[in-house]
Amino acid sequence: MKTFSTTARLREALASERRNGRRIAFVPTMGNLHEGHLQLVRRAHELGEVVVVSIFVNPLQFGANEDLDKYPRTLTADKEKLFAEGVQYLFHPGVAEMYPNGMGEQSIVSVPGVSERHCGASRPGHFDGVSTVVTKLFQIVQPDVAVFGKKDFQQLAVIRKMVADLCMPIEIEGVTTARDLDGLAMSSRNGFLSRAQRELAPFLHKTLQECREAIACGFDSYAELERHARLSLLDAGFEPDYFSICDARTLDQVTLDTEEIVILAAARLGETRLIDNVTLNFNPSADWGMLAAH
Repeated sequence: MKTFSTTARLREALASERRNGRRIAFVPTMGNLHEGHLQLVRRAHELGEVVVVSIFVNPLQFGANEDLDKYPRTLTADKEKLFAEGVQYLFHPGVAEMYPNGMGEQSIVSVPGVSERHCGASRPGHFDGVSTVVTKLFQIVQPDVAVFGKKDFQQLAVIRKMVADLCMPIEIEGVTTARDLDGLAMSSRNGFLSRAQRELAPFLHKTLQECREAIACGFDSYAELERHARLSLLDAGFEPDYFSICDARTLDQVTLDTEEIVILAAARLGETRLIDNVTLNFNPSADWGMLAAH
């Protein structure tokens, strides 16, 4: 595995791969890698002959009172995991490499509509930071395909729209959320949970599943389901941010034309903000088997 910290050297190496006709798959990350990240890497190997992973904790997507300074940085361990997975290239730039003129002078990529609700409403500017850094990374790596996890469902939707709107010749692949045995979605922030909080945390996914099953059984008062879920989370010890039932394509309200819904949730346990989601296709053949398994 070759590690680069500058755009010029990485581009030079990847230009050689491109000249040899190799398909490039890209996995952008902020490091502190866990099994969920490694599943993205394995999917990238299936989609491309050359796998590039980036590790960059992007300050542009963190708000003033968020956990940028506390965000775990574990580069040595991350390198070992990526080497074991057969990654050919690691891009690990510094802030000065990504924002040479400073973040205040950085051109911003903003994706309207899909970025403004849910996490976008709770974290103003967050998705502008995400779309800007992902655009820069796409320009640097110029991949054929990029792989993202579905745990950050809204982020994936923002990136899909950005790529379509800006005519980027990149395929976007979403990978199913990796979970611990108790259902908790894997996240670097899970390490901030106390033992008691970690035992409680899977209740978020359980609440999402119960809501999905109620809808699948015909309960269509979505506002009532959302209210009940928020109260359940609050009673359990969470501080709910949002719990929203929406169209999976637009992330807006469910309509008669909706083919698939997504139930999005964000809630705090202590100082740790957890996000998760589940989906339900209104084509019965697509989801009844899955629901029966539960």
